[in-house]
Amino acid sequence: MTTYARESIARERFSAALLAAFAAVAVLLAAVGIYGVMAYVVARRGRELGVRAALGATPRDLFGTVMWHGLRLAGIGSVLGLAGAVAAGRLLERMLFGIGATDPATLAAALAALPVLTITACALPARRASRVDPLIALRAE
Repeated sequence: MTTYARESIARERFSAALLAAFAAVAVLLAAVGIYGVMAYVVARRGRELGVRAALGATPRDLFGTVMWHGLRLAGIGSVLGLAGAVAAGRLLERMLFGIGATDPATLAAALAALPVLTITACALPARRASRVDPLIALRAE
C-alpha cells in the first residue's frame, strides 16, 4: 500500500520539486539582478555621490541613500509581483494541495523575504558608495 501511495503522487512530487528548483533559481536571479542594478546606479551616480560627500554628507548618509533607492524599487516590485502572484496562483491552483491560490501565509512569507534579499543585494553597492572619495569622484570623466 505504501508503494502504491508513493507511486500515485510521483508526478505531483516531481512537479513540486521542479517548481521549487525554479523558485530557487528565480530568487538567485533576483538577487543578482538587484545587485547589478544597484551597482550600475552607484557607478552612474559616482559624481553625484562625490559632490554630496564633498558638501558634507557622511558615509552613513551615502549608504542610506543607496539603500533607500534599492528598497523603494523593491517595494514597487513587491506590489506588482503580488498582483502577478495572485493571477498566476489561479492558474496553478490545481497543483496546490492543502493551500489556496491566495494563501495569506505563503504570500506574507514571500513578501517578508524580499526586503531581506534586497538589503543583502544592495549592501555591497551601498558600501562602495559610502566609501567614495570626493576628489576621485569629481575628477573622473
